[in-house]
Amino acid sequence: MKGLVIFLNKRIIETVSIMCAQTPQTIKNRKTIVQRGSRKKVDSTPTARSPKRKTVSRKKQKKKGTSKWLFFKRWPSWAIWVGALSLGIAYILFFYYFFVGPYSFRWKAIYGDPVYPEGFDVHGIDVSHYQENIDWERLRNASLNSSPVSFVFIKATEGTTLLDDNFNLNFYEAKQNDFIRGAYHFFLPDVDAQKQARFFLKQVHLEPGDLPPVLDVEKAGKLTETQLQKAVKTWLDIVEKEYGVKPIIYTGYKFKLHYLNTPAFDEYPYWIAHYYVEKLEYKRKWNFWQHTDCGKVTGIKGNVDCNIFNGSFEDLMNLTIPEQEDNYTDPEDSL
Repeated sequence: MKGLVIFLNKRIIETVSIMCAQTPQTIKNRKTIVQRGSRKKVDSTPTARSPKRKTVSRKKQKKKGTSKWLFFKRWPSWAIWVGALSLGIAYILFFYYFFVGPYSFRWKAIYGDPVYPEGFDVHGIDVSHYQENIDWERLRNASLNSSPVSFVFIKATEGTTLLDDNFNLNFYEAKQNDFIRGAYHFFLPDVDAQKQARFFLKQVHLEPGDLPPVLDVEKAGKLTETQLQKAVKTWLDIVEKEYGVKPIIYTGYKFKLHYLNTPAFDEYPYWIAHYYVEKLEYKRKWNFWQHTDCGKVTGIKGNVDCNIFNGSFEDLMNLTIPEQEDNYTDPEDSL
């Protein structure tokens, strides 16, 4: 019993000495820690909105946004400027090569003077109601690439019902102002070819000295290649029989190669449309080349199609419809 009392007294003395050794500030700090711990446990309960989580997410977003520029901060400023300038030059070269270069002739035609092919002296135009009212007296004294306007093709008919609004006036004025004139028919592939030929002959009366009649073929419609060739040949045969000369075929460069590239059409004069190139890529014989639709000429407001003739002025005259031979014999001459 005595030993137990001695043991308890020692424990009490040790506890009191420990408590006395702690300062009031230490006790205060410990209370604060305990209080914070209790608050943490209360606040740790999951709620719908947690201000602590928002603060953490904002810090993370900020770090992510700024980390993107860390790579560029490693480079000196002059290197960044050189790189940006190099990219700009590369973009300009790319744009010019793929978008400007192939259409440079078209850009020049739209925003300046059209480029005229070299080596040709006989120039002309083709017109329709789109050119509206033409000042023929001014046109007579106009020039294309320092050469006079020598010939004029005029739209006459289309299909079996359409007569160009300005055809009769243009056809008359061209003759009065000493132009070599021609008339063309716009072919509709889905309309009967015989009826189209008869309609053209009814509306157009070419005279000796005029260019041969022209068939404008640009569309295949629903016809196959063989059907289109048959229809075109029908129109050509009927009109040739009427005037005694082979009509001129007007068509695009690619359309000719795709639809009319047969020996049956090689014997006809060709008027090829191929824009904004220095040289016509069609390798066979051709007579006229429509090289731009953005031409400018005195006497016509707006743009006009420009053409060149593949030959001399004398060759152009030889292509026109000849005078009909007079087979009449005077009875007195037979005596």
